[in-house]
Amino acid sequence: MTSHQSIALALRARLEALTHRVDDLEAELRQPLDADFEEQAVDLQDDEAIAALENAGRGEIARIRAALARLDDWTYGTCVTCGDSIAPARLAAVPTAMQCAGCAGATKSHRA
Repeated sequence: MTSHQSIALALRARLEALTHRVDDLEAELRQPLDADFEEQAVDLQDDEAIAALENAGRGEIARIRAALARLDDWTYGTCVTCGDSIAPARLAAVPTAMQCAGCAGATKSHRA
């Protein structure tokens, strides 16, 4: 098995697990509120936390799908910004990385 195949396998497994988790969170958010107003307040606070987890999960799902697409078209490991190679250590730490460390750092400093 090549390294690209093992990366794809790991990403697909993570994608499946995340998809199930996000589906569970979405189902939990659809639960009706309790009739008791105090319980409703607690439920609404819980819903905010659940929604944040769901949004984070959906973001990771999108990053995984993008990484899988890059694996399919053989652009995985190439920075989408500058076209240089992404360091293997960076990809090992962040398999969904789209940018080399230099470009990622530049992007963060521009957002701040």
